[in-house]
Amino acid sequence: MQQQAQKDQFLYLVQQNKKLIFKVCNAYCHDPEDRKDLVQEVIIQLWLSFDKYNSQYKLSTWMYRIALNTAISHYRADRKRNTTSLDTRENLIDFADENDAAEMNDRVQLLYSFIAQFDELNRALMILYLDNNSYKDIAEVLGITETNVATKISRLKKELKQKFEKV
Repeated sequence: MQQQAQKDQFLYLVQQNKKLIFKVCNAYCHDPEDRKDLVQEVIIQLWLSFDKYNSQYKLSTWMYRIALNTAISHYRADRKRNTTSLDTRENLIDFADENDAAEMNDRVQLLYSFIAQFDELNRALMILYLDNNSYKDIAEVLGITETNVATKISRLKKELKQKFEKV
C-alpha cells in the first residue's frame, strides 16, 4: 500500500512539473520522437532517484538537476551514435504535449534555436534562467558559483541579443 502511495505522489509531482521536464528535453532534443524517448528517460531517472530526494533542497532544483544530467548524457550519446534508435518501451506518462511545441510563437522558437547552438553548460544555464530560477538555485543545480552564473548569463544575453539583431 505504501508503495502505491509513493507511486501516486511521484506521478503527481511529475505531472505538476511536466513543463520543466519538457523545457529541458526540448532544448536538448529537437526530433519529436527522440524527445519523447528523452522525456521517458528523464522520468525513469527521476523515479530511480525519488526515494533519495532530500527535502532540504527545493523539488524543482532536484528535478532540474536530474533532467539536465539525463538530457546532457542523452545528447552526448546521441552525438556519438549519430543514428536514431527506436525505443520500444511503453509510455510511462503521456505528457509531451504536441500542442506545447505548436503554440510557441516564432520568436520563442527562434530563441530556442539560438540556445540549441550553445554548449551543454550554457544551454542548461539559459533554460534555468528563462524559467526564472534565482542565481543561487542555478548555481546549485549546475555546481558553479553565483558570480559565475551572473557573468555567464550576462554574456549569453548579449550574444542572444546580437543574434536577434541579425535576424
